[in-house]
Amino acid sequence: MIKKLRKKFIAIAMCSMALVLFVIMAGINTANYTNVCRNADMRIHVIAENDGKFPENPADDNPQDDNQTPPEPKKEKELARRDISPESAFDTRFFTVTLTDKGTVDQVDTGKIAAVSTKEAKKYAASLYKKQHTLGFISCYRYQLVTTGDNTRMYIFVNCERELNTFHTFLLASIGISLAGLLLVFLLVVLFSGMLVKPVAESYEKQKRFITDASHEIKTPLTIIDANTEVLEMTGGENQWTKSTRKQIARLTSLTEKLVFLSRMDEESTQLEMTDFAISDAVIDTAEPFVSYAASRGKTLELDIAPDLTYHGNEGCIRQCVSLLLDNAVKYSTENGKLRLTFHKQGRALTLTVWNTTDPIPVGRHDELFERFYRPDSSRNTKTGGHGIGLSVVHAIATAHKGKISAKSEDGNSLTFSILLN
Repeated sequence: MIKKLRKKFIAIAMCSMALVLFVIMAGINTANYTNVCRNADMRIHVIAENDGKFPENPADDNPQDDNQTPPEPKKEKELARRDISPESAFDTRFFTVTLTDKGTVDQVDTGKIAAVSTKEAKKYAASLYKKQHTLGFISCYRYQLVTTGDNTRMYIFVNCERELNTFHTFLLASIGISLAGLLLVFLLVVLFSGMLVKPVAESYEKQKRFITDASHEIKTPLTIIDANTEVLEMTGGENQWTKSTRKQIARLTSLTEKLVFLSRMDEESTQLEMTDFAISDAVIDTAEPFVSYAASRGKTLELDIAPDLTYHGNEGCIRQCVSLLLDNAVKYSTENGKLRLTFHKQGRALTLTVWNTTDPIPVGRHDELFERFYRPDSSRNTKTGGHGIGLSVVHAIATAHKGKISAKSEDGNSLTFSILLN
């Protein structure tokens, strides 16, 4: 159990770290990509406003007197307002493709780029127009279909190769650094998790040792009390007091046996003896006596057990599992309630289901019922003689057989326990 706890701690720590790194890296790289798109779109907008040209000379066309301070040029103001450097006119590589009203290519301008020929430019524009794409990336070019000042439709392509290369380099670097960081954190967590769970392990070992020692110590006086009660019945006859004593001895004996069993199952070195056996016969032999037991309490138990099924496991534990589930169903079902046990093969797995009517409970899963000494209704458990540990034994048996167990309510008025054995 301590190994499972340590593995779970490592898994949670690594998942949390990975999630945080993913959010950080995703946020940074998304911001970088958005910035690349925003800068390209601003340049496209400037080109569109200038009818497919980038303003190369921002100086005002009207010269100023040498003794006068020249006003800031209009085009330079416009570039500054858009947060575009005046040097952009010299490092922006772009080309444009003008379209006719029917969508065919009318004019191509590749004067500001050397990497694209006129033929390639036409091919890009025709492909995008056919797909009705108006904004995005094609190869390393950011494109947009715009309407210029004379109502001419034009595809403007801006080269973003340098920006995209920088983005991709940073993306790969951030992924590599994140993976390296995760590996380092994993090594540190593995190293220090042992120190972290050590107090828990020591406490757990003390608890197991106490339960085992106490259970064995209780068995001796119980045996003596049982023998003394038998002597009293032989000398003075059976009466209500001796009957009550024997009943309480049986309860304590059952409780100590379950505690010892759970303590043994918690030990990671414990291995159940597994053999091939007729599981259908085992389930039938165990379940049939509960039909009359349920009837004696005014309840109805139906059995639906597939015949001739075999299984590789511990027959004694499987019988104990069926017995505990049915005993729990009889005790905690409603007055004049109905119970049903089904056992069938589904694919390669075997499914054991115990269903019973119950008092109103929340709809959904109720895995808390498998917790040790869990008692949702103390007064009711006292009346039925439950310890709140039987279902914990069932869970331990199912886990030891690599099975899956669940408890759920479909309608709020019934409870279903299911065990899937592979």
